[in-house]
Amino acid sequence: MNDYPTLSQIGNKQDLKNLDSSQLSVLCNEIRRRIIEVTSKNGGHVGPNLGVVELTIALHLAFDSPQDSFCWDVSHQGYVHKLLTGRNDHRFDLIRKAEGLSGFLSREESPHDSFGAGHAGTSLSAALGMCVARDLKKESKHVVAIAGDAAFTCGITLEALNNIASSTKRFILVLNDNEWSIAKNVGAFSRCFNELITNPVYSRIHRDAESLLSQLPGGQSFMKIISKAKRDTKELLAPSSIFEKLGLRYLGPIDGHDIPSMIRFFDFAKESEEPIVLHLLTQKGKGFPVALQEPEKWHGSGPFDLKTGEPSASAPGSPPKYQDVFGECLAELASKDQSIVGITAAMPSGTGMDALRDKIPDRFFDVGIAEEHAVLMAAGLACKGMKPVCAIYSTFLQRAYDPIIHDVCLQNLPVTFCLDRAGLSPNDGPTHHGLFDLSFLRCIPNAIIMQPKDEDELQDMIQTSIHSGNPCFVRYPRGSGVGKDLKSTPESLEIGKAEVLHDGEVLSLWALGNFVEIALALADRINDEFGFRPSIVNARFVKPLDEKLILRHSRTHDQIISLEDNALKGGFGSAILETLSESNRVTPVKRFGWEDQFIEHGDSINQLRGKHGLSVDSIFESICLFVKSTKTQTVA
Repeated sequence: MNDYPTLSQIGNKQDLKNLDSSQLSVLCNEIRRRIIEVTSKNGGHVGPNLGVVELTIALHLAFDSPQDSFCWDVSHQGYVHKLLTGRNDHRFDLIRKAEGLSGFLSREESPHDSFGAGHAGTSLSAALGMCVARDLKKESKHVVAIAGDAAFTCGITLEALNNIASSTKRFILVLNDNEWSIAKNVGAFSRCFNELITNPVYSRIHRDAESLLSQLPGGQSFMKIISKAKRDTKELLAPSSIFEKLGLRYLGPIDGHDIPSMIRFFDFAKESEEPIVLHLLTQKGKGFPVALQEPEKWHGSGPFDLKTGEPSASAPGSPPKYQDVFGECLAELASKDQSIVGITAAMPSGTGMDALRDKIPDRFFDVGIAEEHAVLMAAGLACKGMKPVCAIYSTFLQRAYDPIIHDVCLQNLPVTFCLDRAGLSPNDGPTHHGLFDLSFLRCIPNAIIMQPKDEDELQDMIQTSIHSGNPCFVRYPRGSGVGKDLKSTPESLEIGKAEVLHDGEVLSLWALGNFVEIALALADRINDEFGFRPSIVNARFVKPLDEKLILRHSRTHDQIISLEDNALKGGFGSAILETLSESNRVTPVKRFGWEDQFIEHGDSINQLRGKHGLSVDSIFESICLFVKSTKTQTVA
């Protein structure tokens, strides 16, 4: 810690308050260097954290955490907050790694983390709930919601805005405006914020208020007069902000890198007897030139070279990522079929859909962080004969569950959903693991659900889905494929038909997606241990399941083993059990998947699988016990 002498002295709020302005400037520089150094090794959300250094320091100087509560939207920008609240130790060196800090805020990690999050749009509703609880308890504590401008494309945020003024008189919203979510912000709210920033009336009144406040004694009282005059006269000169139409006092724009100025506004907000919005302007990636130049790339990054910012070298000849295979395939199919359109929710590059954006921009739609709207828009497109493809991470699709049922599947509309990050997102942890989609989708009528064993089969499934005429869900994991050569033209698959990779004996291994590789490795181990080679089935489809093949294997094999990258409850293995039960088959089934708990973040997929009994070695040991116990029961 000798490289960070000022930061190393910060153990509590008083240590922070003891610093003068020049020392605070040094502290900001040290925090940025610390974040850049750690994320260069571990990866992480670089740009968002570099942009909120001064903002976070000002919050901790003006408020008293944890008595006062900070609700950070998404909370991927919480690294600075962690460093200022007693977590600047070896755990920060291991952030997003096993035994290290979470890359998001977590109530289990610190009392300073008043609310955990990993998805956008949660802070205003959570903060409002805290405010109402405080009011009912007649407490004087402060609650601050810190939300980026991108969060205002979320329906939840707008629902909260509609309720704040009618629910509490004391609510502080810090609008951290950096014009970016992951990609450049889109839509009317982005334009609205830009108008607030550039409107000369707003800017002049704000500057006048700041100037008078800094020069006159009793600045706090005078600020109230200025604010009232601002509200009373502004309608005559310019349209009022959407916040004031909803009953929230608006102050801004404010320099989000000027600590003294922010503290003055925070102190004023603490005395306000009506909900207040402080509109701060920040630079995403401040202090790291390459992050300023490419904000989208540096929103979240893998490990990188500290000097150049270049990504750490991948192994030579690494297979393409699933997301890129999807994106290129979609763009190629769309070039041949004018009815194909693509929709993403603020993740064009993360989903690979930037390939369609670049090739056919008029059939690409980024709707911002608005998954419900994305699904409903796709439903509307499908009603008019289009073939919409909606690319949303598995964990984020959870937010659109109602329109999936009510608007797409109920009407049996031909929408293709491509679920990237199905399975583990190891460094991000439980908010980002896609371990539940099979369970929450499998119960929906008309839904077709599939997962490819490799990147070439992914292409076939995209082709199959788009032309199926039904709601289809294609799930696939994060990261690189297995190195399978890609066909020049995808082929349609027979819906509901599994692929038998080996017709063996005794055991039937039914594997889904990326667990097919594990099944192949297990078959070799079983052959070596027991002298027989089991059957291996690439299930392909979870719904409809290949029931005929399952029932045949239940008659010709002693046991069935299911392998999936999903929660066990309600997942692929459960579907097999249901099929056997409905046909009164009693063939023993051993299921392997994720147990009934939220899985923590870790170093890698293999590390987490090993910890939770899903490595090849662990599964093989369980199968051995299962085989031996079944044989014993048969003999008895």
